[in-house]
Amino acid sequence: MNDRRLLRLVVVALRVSLAASFLSAVGDRFGLWGPAGSGNVAWGSFDAFLDYTGQLFYYLPPAVIPVLGWLATVGEMVLAAGLLLGWRLRWFAIGSGLMLASFALAMTIAQGAELALSYSVWTSSAAAFMLAFVVVEKSVPD
Repeated sequence: MNDRRLLRLVVVALRVSLAASFLSAVGDRFGLWGPAGSGNVAWGSFDAFLDYTGQLFYYLPPAVIPVLGWLATVGEMVLAAGLLLGWRLRWFAIGSGLMLASFALAMTIAQGAELALSYSVWTSSAAAFMLAFVVVEKSVPD
């Protein structure tokens, strides 16, 4: 396999894995992976997700938390769609990197570095930025 084909494969793998992570998190908020409290479920309901969002942004007024929760949810769905479709891929990769970095920073501030590191949020952010760096529109075919 030549370097060009390998790069295309890596780009597709990054796109799909980032999008799947976003969609999995959104699905968890709506109970796709099971109810709150069951094994390997982070939230299990949108209310539980909003509670977690409130923990991360404890310094903001409570009325802002649902807005942030919905912005994150819609943002993740839009970013996942853009990554899967490959349209304006560099911009969707940058947006993904920024969103993931903001999640990692919020987690680190509110809960310490260990969770953000253990959940690989910083790594995912770096991967998204690397995707944006590697992908030059039209130079790496989908």
